[in-house]
Amino acid sequence: MSEIAVITGTTHGIGRVTARELVRAGRRVVMLCRDPTAARAVRDAILAELPGGAVDIVQCDLASLNSVRESAAVIRRNYSAISLLINNAGMVSLQHRRSVDGFELTFAVNHLGPFLLTQLLLDRLAGTARIVNVASRVHLRATESFEAVANPRAPYRSVAAYARSKLANIMYTFALARRLSDTHISVNCLHPGVVASNLLPFWLRLVKPLFSTVIDVERGARTTLHLALAPEVTGMTGRYFDEHQNLTPASPLATDVGMQEELWRMSASWTGAPKIATTEVNLCNP
Repeated sequence: MSEIAVITGTTHGIGRVTARELVRAGRRVVMLCRDPTAARAVRDAILAELPGGAVDIVQCDLASLNSVRESAAVIRRNYSAISLLINNAGMVSLQHRRSVDGFELTFAVNHLGPFLLTQLLLDRLAGTARIVNVASRVHLRATESFEAVANPRAPYRSVAAYARSKLANIMYTFALARRLSDTHISVNCLHPGVVASNLLPFWLRLVKPLFSTVIDVERGARTTLHLALAPEVTGMTGRYFDEHQNLTPASPLATDVGMQEELWRMSASWTGAPKIATTEVNLCNP
């Protein structure tokens, strides 16, 4: 039986490439997508290129915590051992918008939805499963408090909101790795590069002070696939990688354990996520 790989955000960009290459690697890919019609088109294209592959679709809107719970329930019913979970989906709202649950939309989609999904699927992960979170070097620009996420009157800047959500991805990776330290489940995150995707116009405004090279989606998926499949990262956890598959330091904010734990507390409270029954948290940097 093929190993199960669950991935969000596969209808375009690096997620689509990642899903295709996981099928090529022999995985049964479960695509979590907001738009089932677009997802079916992607599945059909992958299977036309790779006959005999296995691709399933589960509808999931990461902006809705109820939708995340429903999709997690479907996965829990249908799959008993997930070997790979890739939180790939991401977006940015150029205007101050709120999710159906009342949270700042970019943060809701990029962090709260994946946080809840991962927590709900933890007990369905295989003993040597890998969790891969697609973050961004843009987290280096994050300076704002997470309290603004639930405050509809908080000032809003799309650049700051996106950077804050990517900072949360990295903090969550490090905090989850600590909690799973007595298991063989690995949790890592990455910067994929500045990818020529549907976010490109926003990216060009956002990243100019940090870097200038724009890469295509095939190259943009390389680090995700490396963390998902490469034997040389077996046993590595709580790490942040760059677009060249190299270990790289995260920002001082991202590695602040106290802030990681505060983010975890707020995320768990906001999402109602279940607690993890693993090791006690050891407050030291990963």
